[in-house]
Amino acid sequence: MTAPPAPAGSSRRGLALVATAVVLTGFNLRTAVNSIGPVLQEIEQGLGISSGAAGLITTMPLLCFAAIGFAGPPLAARFRDGHVLAAALVVMALGVVGRAVAPSFWVFLLGTVATMVGGALGNVLLPGIVKHWFPGRTGLLVGAYSTAMAVGGAVASVSTAPVAAAVGADGWRWALGVWAVFAVLAVLPWLAVPKRSGGSGGPARAVRLRALVRSSLAWQLAVFFGLQAMQAYVIVGWTAQYLRDEGMSAAAAGALVGVNALIVIPLNALVPMGTVRQAWQRPMLVAFMACYLAGWTGLLLAPLTLTWLWMSLLGCGMGTFAMVLALLGMRARTPETVNALSTVVQGWGYAISAAGPVLVGLLRGWTGGYTGMFVLVYAGVAGLFVTGWLVCAPRQVDDEVPGLTGSADDGPTVEAAGAEPPVVVDRG
Repeated sequence: MTAPPAPAGSSRRGLALVATAVVLTGFNLRTAVNSIGPVLQEIEQGLGISSGAAGLITTMPLLCFAAIGFAGPPLAARFRDGHVLAAALVVMALGVVGRAVAPSFWVFLLGTVATMVGGALGNVLLPGIVKHWFPGRTGLLVGAYSTAMAVGGAVASVSTAPVAAAVGADGWRWALGVWAVFAVLAVLPWLAVPKRSGGSGGPARAVRLRALVRSSLAWQLAVFFGLQAMQAYVIVGWTAQYLRDEGMSAAAAGALVGVNALIVIPLNALVPMGTVRQAWQRPMLVAFMACYLAGWTGLLLAPLTLTWLWMSLLGCGMGTFAMVLALLGMRARTPETVNALSTVVQGWGYAISAAGPVLVGLLRGWTGGYTGMFVLVYAGVAGLFVTGWLVCAPRQVDDEVPGLTGSADDGPTVEAAGAEPPVVVDRG
């Protein structure tokens, strides 16, 4: 089967430039998130905040991913998507610097919102950009930027605490601020990317996002996505602090969170290839749940013994992220409904997951310990298993919501980024 051609007018140099921009952007998508956990205690002390406020800091990325991501398609329909990402990365760099110099909690929180603009819009726009510029190498480029994202998260987890310790007093500010440099570097290739050619002509089909409320499969996918994201952000945001409270050094705790992030790198490449095989889905789900249970139980009963093993097992459990991304492409029949389902599931899912990290912070503040965190993650594993079992059944949202797509004249619509033919999403 012949691979689809690259966009008309594209050169090898232009494609290499786009690929570089995509990978550099992927590297930045999780650095600002993963750099918080290793120095959370220093942030609490430096800003004079409670555990509940610290929990809000760790959950803010999820709220931003849920809210800001919906702005991606309208912005990219009005402006060049490369320029949208360049602007988002500039805002991200300013937010990173703003957090580093923040004199108060509220300024730090505002900086966090700005920082997450790059991550939220990158989540939404990169798949469409890859689809346009590399129609015959989509898997390769998605794997490349997913790997870069995992590498960036791992580097941030491992290096933040040592940087803070090396600087000394208020070192956490430098450890958080240094990531602005990488965001600025990612801006440069986007500014040089040539204007992409338009999609094929013809009327686009409208996808009514609100209609997906009537789909039980969409809700099940959203809860599954939200619970796996909750697991991930509790791990990234709180396990380092938990290990420190148990007596581990900040550098060692951060390094172990980095080990967790490193485990995810090969999973991002391997899990989707297994997920597309229907017969493998539920056995993989059971394996992921076993890894979560073993990892959390190890941290609960023996946090300072074989900690690398417990964190590695949790990293294996986080293969549920790659699994749900692959399932999104299998649970709708057309490109239009796949894009609509992905937007809605990630938006609802991140909103659901946002409760996790902040609840951990509140429960830690009320009880002085981490019992609440373990109750929360164990309940999350149970919910993951139930919803995961349901979404592994072969079915599509198109069958649950008749008339999901229609003509572009049916209501207010906006062209979704990177779609060929253009995908029109109903905002009404």
